[in-house]
Formats: sequence, structure tokens, C-alpha cells
Amino acid sequence: MEEKQSQLSTYIGMGLIFLLLFLWMQYSAPPKKTPEELQAEQTAQAAQQPAQNTTAPQTPTATAPTPAQAPDTAAQNGMMAAKFGVFAAAAAGEEQFVELENDLVRITFTSKGGRIKEVFLKKFEKVLTDTSGKDFKSPLRLLEDNQNRFEYEIPVGNTASGKVLTSDLYFTPTKNGNTITFRADAGAGRYLEQTYTLTPDNYRIDYRIAANGLENVLTQKELRFYWENHLDKLERNQTYERTMSTVYYKSSDKTDYCNCREDDTQSLGDKPVDWFSHSNQFFNTSIVAQGFTFRQFTGEVKVFGDADPNLKLLKTTATVPFENGSASMAIYSGPNEFKRLQEFGVSLQDIIPFGASIFGAINRWVIHPILDLLAKFIGNHGIVILVLTLLVKLLVYPLTYRMVLSQSKMAALKPRLEELKKKHGDDQQAMSVETMKLYSEYGVNPLGGCLPIFLQMPIWFALYRFFPASIEFRQESFLWATDLSSYDSIMQLPFHLPFGAGAHISLFTLIWVVTTLWYTWYSMKQMDASSMQNDQMKVMKYMQYTMPVFFMFFFNNFASGLTLYLCFSNILNIGQTLITKEYLIDKEKIKAQLEANKAKPKKTTGFRARLDQAMKEQQRLQEEKAKKDKKK
Repeated sequence: MEEKQSQLSTYIGMGLIFLLLFLWMQYSAPPKKTPEELQAEQTAQAAQQPAQNTTAPQTPTATAPTPAQAPDTAAQNGMMAAKFGVFAAAAAGEEQFVELENDLVRITFTSKGGRIKEVFLKKFEKVLTDTSGKDFKSPLRLLEDNQNRFEYEIPVGNTASGKVLTSDLYFTPTKNGNTITFRADAGAGRYLEQTYTLTPDNYRIDYRIAANGLENVLTQKELRFYWENHLDKLERNQTYERTMSTVYYKSSDKTDYCNCREDDTQSLGDKPVDWFSHSNQFFNTSIVAQGFTFRQFTGEVKVFGDADPNLKLLKTTATVPFENGSASMAIYSGPNEFKRLQEFGVSLQDIIPFGASIFGAINRWVIHPILDLLAKFIGNHGIVILVLTLLVKLLVYPLTYRMVLSQSKMAALKPRLEELKKKHGDDQQAMSVETMKLYSEYGVNPLGGCLPIFLQMPIWFALYRFFPASIEFRQESFLWATDLSSYDSIMQLPFHLPFGAGAHISLFTLIWVVTTLWYTWYSMKQMDASSMQNDQMKVMKYMQYTMPVFFMFFFNNFASGLTLYLCFSNILNIGQTLITKEYLIDKEKIKAQLEANKAKPKKTTGFRARLDQAMKEQQRLQEEKAKKDKKK
């Protein structure tokens, strides 16, 4: 009974924590797939596997010309002029492919529209899982889908529609070092030009669109930009990937994004936008305005079904000011590496889905810098997580020591609590008042065990978002885990577990469950056995044992970096508790301190006054009950 109040308070606190964690995960966790959807996805992946499971990058090369049919009549010439105006000559030509390359990336451009055709990332691979649950890798490419669009609407006079799309024009490419210039002929020395310069040792492209001699041809001083991007599936855990891929944009006051979980459209009207980004879970292609702001921005997300070979369709439209006949931008197409994105100086790093609340701030400015520093000295990211866990445990150890000390103090009061139980028997109300009075007299805080747990909650919530968003842990292995940003699996199941737990068994999750149950058993063993006969304590006991099993289904499909952290945290917590209780706390000294506390004069605080009043009221009720018993 001596630890009953402390353990009860601790369990109530932990129960509230787990309830809050459950609600947080329900809100943050990806939507669950039905078995039919999962089967359809696996079938689609299996159908793609022969084409995807290749090690050599399939970069497009110059192909046979596809010349537009040459006009052979005056009528056809008139039709071309009516449709394309001064760009009639550029509407006929042949598609050519040109490349820019550095140590990190190879970018393929097409002369049809003068746009990026494909971005091949040399340092990364995409991972898919076949129907047997086996992972296979293939080269990772962005912007590679043939259905993609990247075009401008040019306001041209003397045409039937009053506009010309750059995607309908053939540009003449000129390569000079790491710069490619595309020109669309407009006759009489006039042209529309797009210039791309790939920066060394980076994924950044300096981009400029300009017009020469077209001042009297353009009917407006702005261009309308259209961008459609069919996102490829790049990760083994596509539930995470789907809910962390969307359109981001930076308006004048904040970074925002379209809904990640369902179809969504965001239109800002005339509100200025500094940049926008089409982002996967770990990769993005972003366009940053240089010296101007986009207007009339609209971002759109369309979520595909699991059977579709692509993940999502992202769309962006915006107007580009063209008052001086040119506009400069920066294009980034590569990994979500925090420092590279931060170097743009426009909060582009906000596309990394660390979270927008206080937990996101903890991830960006506390956890990420610490792990980044540790990774410079430690080669294995699993060991990095272990060191992080050690740092957290050392940080909160003073509170852990106080928690164990408080439990030891209550253990020292066991004989007195036993006397109270004999005196009051089954009168729980009297027992509760007398127990609180005893704690007050001896200076023991029964709530001392909750504080370390509450202080670690922000770190738990932050890490829940950190590991699935941090590319540094993508495809990093530790022990049996092959990817710390995704789930670990030691066994593939022929069926799917409930609550979206997947068709596999995560060993890190099992270790967390076992260590949590062991620590629960150890804590229960320290309690007075007679106190466990109380119905409320029985409920608490059962909840403590069933809750880890219940959460096993949710953690089973989480990033293994998180479950590894939880395993390390449990093991270190058990070690700290045992060492502190057995070797660092002097039980005899505690007993002497308790007697000294009792001898000290007590201040009549508000709490003390209320406690005395409760005792008087309890005594009055007991006297009235005794009188009634005598009358009977």
C-alpha cells in the first residue's frame, strides 16, 4: 500500500500520455489500406518489376527525328500562321535530347518545349517490394513521366486563340559547358529563349526565360505557367510516402501546402508567392522566383489509387511577370537535404515534413542539428540513435533520480501504511485521507514519478515525425533493419495485421513491447500486494499490461528509427532505475530524513488547511456512522 498512491498517479499520467499519443497517431498516421487495395498494388508492382529492376540508367539519347508534316499548300501555311502567329516556323521541327551533368545528377532536356525531360540522381535508388515481400532497387529519376507538362502560355497577337503554348514549339538547343540555351524562332531575328545552367556539386539549376524583339508581339506583360507532375513511387513504405507528398508554396507570410491525404486545390488569387514545390517524401522539384513574385497561384493534388503505377498527380499554375521581357528563377530537383534547401534563404527547407507545430521546431532546430553533428563522427546511424537516446536520458536523469527517490521514500513508509490499512479496513475514503496526511507529514510527493515522462513527451512526438521525414536515415541499415526511415521486418506474413500494421513482423517493435511489459511487471512487484485487490488498481494493472500490446499494431508499421529509439530508451530506463535504486540511494538515510521531516513544524498552507478540514469532516462522518450503528 505504501506505493499505491504514487503508482496510481503514475499510471493515470501514463494512461493519459498513451491516450494522447494514440490520438496523435490517429491524426498523423497514414490512412489504412484494405486487403483488396494492397493486393491490387502488389499486382501492379509485380507487373512493373521487369522494367524497373535495372541497374543501368536508361537516359534518353537522340532518337530518330519526328518531323512535323511539312505544309504543302498555302492553306496549310495559313492554318499554321493562324494558330501559332510569328512562331509558325518553330511549330515544325524534330525533337532532340541534350544533357547537363555533374557528380550528383544527370539532367536530360528535350527541345520540344525546351524543358526538363528527366532528372537522374546518381547517389540514390528507389525501393519497391514485390509480391513475396522482397525488396528490389532501381535507378531513381524525377520528372520522368511522359504525361508531365512544363509549359508557358505566350500571349501572342494575330492568332486564333490569342496564345501559343511553349510545349507546341520546337526549340533549337545550344550547349556551352554546363549551360544549355533553347531558342524558338519567331522570324526576323526574333525569338523566345530558355536558358538552364547546372551549378557544380549541387542539384540547383539557374533558369531564365527571355524574349528578343517580341515587344510588339506580346499582348500582355505576363506569362501563364502550367506544371503537371506525375509522382513516381520511390519508397518501400508507400503509406508514409503518400501522406508526405504534396504541393508546397511560400507566400509572403508563411509556408503552406495542399492536403496530403485527399484531393485538394489551393488558390491564392493575387497574393504573391515566392516559390512552389512538388515534393515526394524525400525528394522535391522546386521553382524559386528571383527578383519577382508569382501571382495567381493555384496548387492541386490528385491522389491515385494503389493500383496506379504513380503515386499522385501534382499541378501548379501561376503567372510570371514579363514586363522587362525576361524572368529569372532557380530550379532545385533533388533530395530533401536540409542545408541545401536552407541555402536558398527563402525557407525552402520547410518542405521537409518535420511538422508545423512546436514538435516541428524541435525537429528542425534541436534534433536534426544534434543528429547531423553526431553523424559526422559516427558512421552507423543506428549508433547515432543510441547516442541520442543516451543524451536524452542524461538530460532527464536528475528528474529520474527524484522519481526513484520518491518511490524509495514511499517504500520506507510501508509499515505505517500497513497500520493504517488495519485501522480503517475497507473504508477507502478514510484510508485515502489518512494516506495523504501521512505523505504530508513525512514530506513525500506521490506525484514525483510523472514528471520525467511528461518532459520526454515532446521528444517522442517530434521523433514520430522526424524519422519518416529525414533523408539522412533513408535506406540506412542497422542490424536486421534495412531502412531506418521505414519499418523493419524479420518475417513476412501471408495476411495483413489489423489497424494498418502491415503484412510483416517488426522485431524492434516486439523488443519494445517485451521490455515495456517487463518494466511494468517490475513496477507492479514493488507495490503492496494488498493494494492490488482494489478494483481500480486491478483496472490499472490490466491497462498497463494490455496497452503495450495494443500499441504494437501501430508501431509495427512505423519507421524503425523510432522503434529503435523506443527500445534503447526502455533498456536504458530499466538500467537507470535498477542502478539508482540498488546502488545510489541509501535506504537508512531516507528513513532518517523522513523522521526529520515529521519532526519539523508544518506551515499552515492552503493545502494543509484543506487537508485538516477534510480530516475533520471525515472524523465527523465516522462519528455519525458509529452513532447510527449503536442505535441499530
